[in-house]
Amino acid sequence: MALSNTNVGDETSEVLAAQAHIANHVLNYVNSMSLKCATQLGIPDIIHSHGRAMPLSDLIDALPVNKAKGQECIYRLMRILIHAGFFIQEEEGYSLTPTSRLLLKDEPLSLAPFVLSQLDPLLVDPWQSLGEWFKNEDSTPFATAHGKPLFEYAGDEPRLNRLFNESMASDARLITSVLIKNGKGIFEGLKSVVDVGGGTGAVGKAISNAFPELKYAVFDLPHVVEGLEGSNNLSYIGGDMFKSVPSADAIFLKWILHDWSDEDCVKILKKCKEAIPSKENGGKLIVIDIVIDNKNRDDKSFETQLFSDVLMMVHVSGKERSEQEWAKLFSDVGFSDYKISPILGLRSVIEVYP
Repeated sequence: MALSNTNVGDETSEVLAAQAHIANHVLNYVNSMSLKCATQLGIPDIIHSHGRAMPLSDLIDALPVNKAKGQECIYRLMRILIHAGFFIQEEEGYSLTPTSRLLLKDEPLSLAPFVLSQLDPLLVDPWQSLGEWFKNEDSTPFATAHGKPLFEYAGDEPRLNRLFNESMASDARLITSVLIKNGKGIFEGLKSVVDVGGGTGAVGKAISNAFPELKYAVFDLPHVVEGLEGSNNLSYIGGDMFKSVPSADAIFLKWILHDWSDEDCVKILKKCKEAIPSKENGGKLIVIDIVIDNKNRDDKSFETQLFSDVLMMVHVSGKERSEQEWAKLFSDVGFSDYKISPILGLRSVIEVYP
């Protein structure tokens, strides 16, 4: 976009604004990696343990860092994190925000494992292969980068399997706490639930404790549930959701369907539909997933939903879906009706009826 001799001032401003826009997006990863660094160093926990606003000098003394780098570099790291809303700088020093409190290790709803797993090189490297993937025959950029699809790789690589399970468990604890508080009616009248793709049972433990009369089974791949012990009303079952799903009044699918293509979702949903009774007899699916919505959400939330959609394309063969896309998927499998409850922030509860 060359500058002409007319309206030079306006054109210059436009070009410089465009340059700044590009630079901002190119460097957006600085926020993510600074957040990862603060989490790795335990900065939220150190400030929290201090008990009051923490001066920079005290923070540096408490950090496990090379002190020669501390004075200037920790200040600069904190400055970008303050701008991003993770900390507050007061006259007395640094304080936590509600966001950074969710990164405390002892916080029951801590998202620190989610931060560290999603920004691990194993999950970041596939983004470098996105352009190459568009030209080749691989299933995902993850497969291009690592030689095999994510779930297959996780089955063979204990570290990725652990990172993935810890990430999903940390997310599950937060979402389930909100679900139990604001969505109790979703489980009313149910005697049994099968949690398909329930991982190590973070959701299952919380829901089975909240509803002791409910028979709750966590169903996942054998290597995921191997060695896990249940309780009075909680059990673990190994299997493959593409082959069969254990029978129950309701099937629970938290953050599962977005991992898969429409074709694979149809296969999963058919197995789920076979496992539940009719609507008249209380049968239903309980789906926790994003419903992409740019009309009733603020720009930042909508953008985050779009981020997640492209993330699904890079890591797995899935997608985030609009209400229209969800409705078509349910209709294609023969479900009669559904109800969306947007009670989980970026995600919604979708109750689907046979």
